[in-house]
Amino acid sequence: MQRRSFNQAGVSALGLLIVATHRQALALSLSDLSRADALKGLQTTLEKGALAAIALLGKPGGFLGNPKVRIPLPGYFEDVSNVLRSFGQSARLDELVSVINRAAETAVPLSQDLLVSAVRAMNANDAKNVLTGGVTSITDFLSAQTRAALDLKFLPVVTQATQKIGLIDTYNGLAGKAADFGFVKKENASLQQYVTGKTLDGLYRIIGDEEKKIRQDPLGTASAMEKKAFGAPK
Repeated sequence: MQRRSFNQAGVSALGLLIVATHRQALALSLSDLSRADALKGLQTTLEKGALAAIALLGKPGGFLGNPKVRIPLPGYFEDVSNVLRSFGQSARLDELVSVINRAAETAVPLSQDLLVSAVRAMNANDAKNVLTGGVTSITDFLSAQTRAALDLKFLPVVTQATQKIGLIDTYNGLAGKAADFGFVKKENASLQQYVTGKTLDGLYRIIGDEEKKIRQDPLGTASAMEKKAFGAPK
C-alpha cells in the first residue's frame, strides 16, 4: 500500500513537471513569436517610411518646391553669385539652382533597393537598439547602413544631370582653389559632390519625419503588427 502511494505520488509529480515544462515551452514560443511580430512590424514601418520619402522627393518639385530640403547654391558660391547677378547672370544662376534640385529628384528613386535591403536585413538586436533609441534612431540606422553606398550610386546620376551647365565648371574651378587654402570643405569643392551630399541629407530628413509621425501616433498611422513593434517590451 505504501509502495502504491509512493508510485502515485511519483506519477503526480511527473505529471506536474510535464505540465510545467509544457507551459514554459509555450511561454517561450509565444515570446519568440511576439519578438518576430515586433521585428516584422518594425521592418514594415521602415519600408513604409522609406518609400513615402522616396515618393515625396523623387518627383518634379520634390526638392525644389520643398523648403525643408531645397538645395541652395553652396555658401562659398553665394558670394560669387552676387557678383554674377550684378553682371546680368541671374537667369543662369536660377537655372543652376533648378538643375541641381532636379538632379536630386532624379537620383532619389535609385535608393529604393538599398534602403529596402537594409530594412530586411535587420536582426533582433538591431530592432531592440532602434526601438530603445531616440526619435530618429531608425533613420540613423538606415543612414549608417546605406549612406556610403548611396553616395556612390547618386554621384554619377547627379554628374550626368548637371554636366551641361557651364557655371558648374566655374564653381568647381573656384571652389577647388579655395579648398586648397582651407576656405571650402573638400567635399564641397565639387558641385556634384555637394549636391549628392545634400540629396542624401534631404532623403534621410524626410525619412526621419515619417518616423516621428509613426512614433507620435502609432495607433493612427500603423498596422496592428507595427503597433506591436512600437509597443514591444524594451
